[in-house]
Parts: sequence; C-alpha cells; structure tokens
Amino acid sequence: MEPQQPQQQQQPQRGDWARVPASCVARRTHNPLRTIVEELAIQPNPDKHFIALSIGDPTTFGNLRPAPEVVKALHDSIDSGSYHGYGPSVGHLEAREAVARYSSTEKVHVEAKDVVLCSGCSSALDLSITALASPGQNILMPRPAFPLYRTLAESIGVETRSYNLLPENDWEADLNHLESQIDENTAAIVVCNPSNPCGSVFKKQHLKDMLSIAARHKLPIIADEIYEHMVFPGHEFHHLASLSEEVPILSCSGLTKRFLVPGWRMGWIIIHDRNGLFDKEIRKALLSLSQRTIGSNTLVQGAIPAILSNTPQKFFEDTIKVLQDNADLAYDILSEVKGLRPVMPQGAMYMMVGITVTLFPEFSSDLDFVERLVSEESVFCLPSQCFNYPNYMRLVLTVPKEQMEKACKRIAAFCQRHHQDYLSKRISSVSIT
Repeated sequence: MEPQQPQQQQQPQRGDWARVPASCVARRTHNPLRTIVEELAIQPNPDKHFIALSIGDPTTFGNLRPAPEVVKALHDSIDSGSYHGYGPSVGHLEAREAVARYSSTEKVHVEAKDVVLCSGCSSALDLSITALASPGQNILMPRPAFPLYRTLAESIGVETRSYNLLPENDWEADLNHLESQIDENTAAIVVCNPSNPCGSVFKKQHLKDMLSIAARHKLPIIADEIYEHMVFPGHEFHHLASLSEEVPILSCSGLTKRFLVPGWRMGWIIIHDRNGLFDKEIRKALLSLSQRTIGSNTLVQGAIPAILSNTPQKFFEDTIKVLQDNADLAYDILSEVKGLRPVMPQGAMYMMVGITVTLFPEFSSDLDFVERLVSEESVFCLPSQCFNYPNYMRLVLTVPKEQMEKACKRIAAFCQRHHQDYLSKRISSVSIT
C-alpha cells in the first residue's frame, strides 16, 4: 500500500498584483499646510529677488546662527567617542538630568525620570498625542494652529476639534468656545504658548483660566512650549505647569527654536504630574512609544549638558532683538496699508496679518492674494488657510532686517495697486478717456 501523502493546506488566494494597499494610518495622514503650499502657483517675478517670509526655520537666511558654545558642545560630544551607539530609548541619564535642571523653576521641580528625549518637538507632540488619545476620541487644538497637531491626531483615528483664538484680544483663547468643544470623548487639550502662528504670549491669568477648564473636566493638557522664553521685553512667559498643582501636563519643547538648531532634531517631553495621575499608564506608554524609534540623536544628547549650561544669556537677547526689531518694522509699515490688519506679536517668530479681502476685489481669498503677491513682488507669506483661519497671512520675522523692510514695502505697494480705491480711480480714468 502506498503511504498516504500529507494533504497540502490550501493557501488563500490574494488576487493579482494590481495594487498593494496602503495602511489605514498612511491613508489618514494628511498635512494641510504642505497640501495647500504645494497646490499654490508659486512663480516669483524674475525681475525681483525672492524673499520667503514663509519658512519657520530661523537658520534659513544665515543671519541667525547657533552660539559658538552650542557648536563646541557638539564637537566635544563627537570627540569624546562616547555617543556613537544606541542609548536608552528615553535618553541618556546625564542628558535628561540636564534638561530637568533647565526646566525646573522655583515652583516646579523636574527630575530626570520626568524627561523623555525625542527626535525634535514634533516627535514629542507625536508621542504625547498617541499616549493620551485613542481612536474614536478627540483632542482640542487652537484655531489658528500649527497644523501638525491635526496631522498627528487624525493619522491614528483621533478627531481634532478647534477652539477659537481672538485676534482682537492678542490671540487669547475664547474660553467659552473652548469649553463648548469638550464632550465625554475628549482626551486632552493642546495649548500652544508662545504661539505659532500668532506670536502671542498668554498672560498668567489667562493660562489659569484655561487650567480651570481642564481641571473642571478632568482633562490633561499637552503644552506646546517650543518657543518658551522667546518673548519680547515687556511680556513674560509662564510654564503652564508652574500655575497648577492639579492638572497633569505633558510639556513639549526642545533645542530647535531658542538655540537655533532645528536640524539637530532634539526635543523632549516634561511630565508634570504632582498627583501621580500619569503613574499607572501614561509614563509606561511614553516609554513604550519611545522604544519604536530607539531614542533620539545620541551625539546631541552628549552635548545637551554643555549647551544648556554654557550658552550665554546675551545670545538669547540678541536673537530676541532681531525678532522684535523685525516685528516693529513690519507693524509700522503694514499698519499704514489700507486693507491690512497686522497683529503685533509678543514673542515667538511670527506675525499674523489680517487681509480685508473685500477691499481687494480681484482676489477671492487669502490664497489668491498670496499667489499674486508672489508673482508680482516675489514675496511669499503663508496663507492662513494653512492654519485653518482664512483671510490672514503669516509672516516669519527671522529674515535680515533689510530684507524685512524690502518685503514689507513690496507688500504695501502691491496692496496699493490692488486696493478698491486705486482700482476705482483707474476704471474711472479709463472711462473718461
């Protein structure tokens, strides 16, 4: 008798190679800023030098550079030979200790165990949102807002709800509107202070009012504080965590902006949790999530203690002076332009400028306005639809002063040409002729 052959298991048919489907996360990932910018017809006037007031990278123009002490710290880290390999997923202990010292205040004591090092502040925001919110839940974010919050949340199936910021109140949050967006599925509130794109710096009482809402609804806060201390004279930055003993907060920051090294990709999360509300699950969640990328840049980690302790105060003051001088210059010029409403910033690197579109009848939106501004004057500002807030544009304040002045004068000339008063006179002149 022939031995019985084992039956071969029938393999499921997978069809042909017509396509390889993308994952749900990939299909849900969408960056509205990139989408809008890539669809704009950006064709500068070839007869005019192109000035980009659109890029949130302070190093782009070469006038703002990291302090020599910062560069030396990285050289020393490389030369030490101690940071070429993998480190702990949350970061080397000495680097986390340095960040803890840097982030501690008279009212808030931070320890190394409260610090998670990340690959830039964007990664810190990613880990924070992913740790706190699950598919089907929602998080609250400001409007206008840095669009990455939406990109990160919606990619994992988390809804974003916007609460309004008020330009007439220096972009403070509409507290009633904020509270009205909260429901039983809300997982966290995102607070960006100092603000991108608004350049606002919230007053202490306003932050306390926001914290009161969070406490009333038992909601943690994700504090985007990457522009911490980048504040103009006469204003004061307050860490959210210094104003509450009740609300648990994940504060996201890093070296990127204040130290002028965005490409070094070094950010961090500071866990502020005086009542142990994050102890059971969130601390473990952040550790687990950080293990997906096996930690941040170890060479920069090796430099962090020297960077945070050796960078002179004058370096920060000089950077702030450049930003404020440009803000003053832009505000002085643009506030005299019919149809524009600049809102004077209090810090960060940006100014929002309102556009009364009805006074420019050739344009249907801020997108049209920006496209024509580029084609005629070779000045590129981001349309505020990138930040879910139409009829404004965002100016970056990090350019050299002479370029800032030239750009603002070009904007003024452009507005004068296209303002309805000028157009009416031109039409009347043609009709008479």
